[in-house]
Amino acid sequence: MAIDKKTVQKLAHLSRLELTDKEQEKMSEDLGNILEWVEKLEEVDTSNVEPLGNVNEEPIHLRADKANNYFSDKEALKNAPESDQGHFIVPKVLS
Repeated sequence: MAIDKKTVQKLAHLSRLELTDKEQEKMSEDLGNILEWVEKLEEVDTSNVEPLGNVNEEPIHLRADKANNYFSDKEALKNAPESDQGHFIVPKVLS
């Protein structure tokens, strides 16, 4: 599948890339090759293939998601430069 120069320029702009004419030609060729490869992959029958959840066959052991090292409000605010009624006071970010 051919990728035209206009498409490459748009992708370069969205990616914030500055490409020379030679780089744009190379990018057009490379993107075309990638799309051809993807089209070939779409031809493969994957109807009887189960989705892959992990490349290893080893089970993944996850720890329990529970808080065990938390601070009280008083502890959290004790090193704050400024606080008021249990809240941090921070400099204004937006004008």
